[in-house]
Amino acid sequence: MTVQEQDLLAGEGGVRRPRVQKNVTRTIATDICADVFPAGAFLPTEAELCLRYGVSRTVIRESLKILESKGLVRGRSRVGTVICPKEEWNILDQQVLEWIGPRIFELDLLTCVLDARRAIEPFAAEFAAERATVQEVAEIERAWENMRDAEGDLETFTKADVAFHAGLLKASHNQVFMQLASIIQAALEFSLHASNEAADARGEAVEIHRRLVEALRMRDKEAARECSRRMLDVAARDLALAIRKHPPAGE
Repeated sequence: MTVQEQDLLAGEGGVRRPRVQKNVTRTIATDICADVFPAGAFLPTEAELCLRYGVSRTVIRESLKILESKGLVRGRSRVGTVICPKEEWNILDQQVLEWIGPRIFELDLLTCVLDARRAIEPFAAEFAAERATVQEVAEIERAWENMRDAEGDLETFTKADVAFHAGLLKASHNQVFMQLASIIQAALEFSLHASNEAADARGEAVEIHRRLVEALRMRDKEAARECSRRMLDVAARDLALAIRKHPPAGE
């Protein structure tokens, strides 16, 4: 069956059929994340997916390869493609987080990110106070200045906030923490955006970030660690507000 014929059949259902590879992948992934195709179930056959999304088998196969690489599905020879449990998804991947969308609150992923930060960042701050170069401290301070100057611009503020925390992990000169800076950046951005958006005011966060910069400059490891802990307490408070504003579906 040609793509044109598939499009004709698909159009009879009155459902929007994405044509571009990226859009097809995103649409299938979004359906998986929304439990249209629940964990443990099999996806429809390739032929059925072609009709559902109005594209060729080649496009469907390429999309499934991408989804499999991110842990959402698993192909089984002669059986089909099964939806993987959420525990197997690559939830630190930027695209996966985007596909999850508003359900990121329902799945408690942002709280998990905060838990990970609590386990890592105070130690990273302490190490950075001891090991950071003058240039690294200057870069962290520049990120803080951008936060301070962002005023009511949430996107600019969050971008600077992410740069601050990524810079802190790198300045720890701990090789594992330095690797984590890039691995968790997408999840960190989602988490910070949610807490920053929920905050009534960002002045308190800006001030604590300033104190941490000062602790790094003074090589005060204890102060740096305590500033980081206080920063995470504020983030937890604001994230709790964000979660309350996004109750699970049906509530």
